[in-house]
Amino acid sequence: MTDTIADLINRLNNSQGTRQNELTVPYSRLKTAVLAVLKSEGRVIDYKLADEKKAIEVRLNSKMRLFEKIRRVSKPSRRVYAKAKDIPRPKGGYGMVVISTPQGVMTGKAARKKGLGGEIICEVY
Repeated sequence: MTDTIADLINRLNNSQGTRQNELTVPYSRLKTAVLAVLKSEGRVIDYKLADEKKAIEVRLNSKMRLFEKIRRVSKPSRRVYAKAKDIPRPKGGYGMVVISTPQGVMTGKAARKKGLGGEIICEVY
């Protein structure tokens, strides 16, 4: 698999669509960082490492939709970078952008506040 973040996003979208409570994804540090941002913003209930860092178990809320859709922005075939002032704002004010900066993975709002740019990983609506 070449794009592990796209795999995570697809699994989250599919689990949310079928109203599943839990899903398991293969482990990577970037995935845990993205899940930490989603958890801090209330889009994911919880996540934990399982099987000695070989998998990540993610808990979702099946009764309430925590997000409408997650969309991958930067891909292996086309990387998307933005300066702090050019980080996109979500439409309608309800979404968020996850961005990878030199100081770690964070929301677009936090990166704008710190004056950091980086690679735009995904948009959450």
